[in-house]
Amino acid sequence: MMQKALNLLKNKIKGDVYFDELHTQIYATDASVYSIKPLAVVCPKTIEDIQILIAFATQHKTSLIPRAAGTSLAGQCVGSGIVVDISKHFTKIVNFNKQDKTVTVQPGVVRDELNLFLKPHGLFFSPNTSTSNRCMLGGMVGNNSSGTTSIKYGVTRDKVLSLQTVLSDASLVSFEELTKEQFEQKASLQTLEGAIYREIQQNLHDKHTQSQ
Repeated sequence: MMQKALNLLKNKIKGDVYFDELHTQIYATDASVYSIKPLAVVCPKTIEDIQILIAFATQHKTSLIPRAAGTSLAGQCVGSGIVVDISKHFTKIVNFNKQDKTVTVQPGVVRDELNLFLKPHGLFFSPNTSTSNRCMLGGMVGNNSSGTTSIKYGVTRDKVLSLQTVLSDASLVSFEELTKEQFEQKASLQTLEGAIYREIQQNLHDKHTQSQ
């Protein structure tokens, strides 16, 4: 039954879908000592692929395990669900604004490769993990990676201006700094995005109440 469903998934997305013995065994491990054989491995090529994957996982009651590369040594990137490897196709530096000193990247961009791109402009992405020649920006955001210079330059979250994100209902939303009015507008949305902001709003209210 699941084999048939995975074959249908393979025909739906533009990326790669693997559920053969070789690939599932390869992705059963990461840099940790743990080993769990996944149901399948998918290398999505587009945002639409990721949205289709989320809908598939929901329908078939399985999990998605996003995987880049980096410093996770406690088995975070292994599991019995579907491993989603963004290191193959999501590797583009999308936009660079030298004047604003901002760069837009896909999550599979390697930290050192980004800095090679930025070096001629006198800029660099400061969080310097010990795995900087292979860790990717998506993983660094997920881990809030730091490094030896974080006291001076800050950690990953200090360098993020906005995130384009696919939520668990497959909706595409952006997270960024908001004014109070913008926050309240978001919280009024009758969507999963709105529910997230209402949860934040409630947590802030509870924290304020407790501090009184």
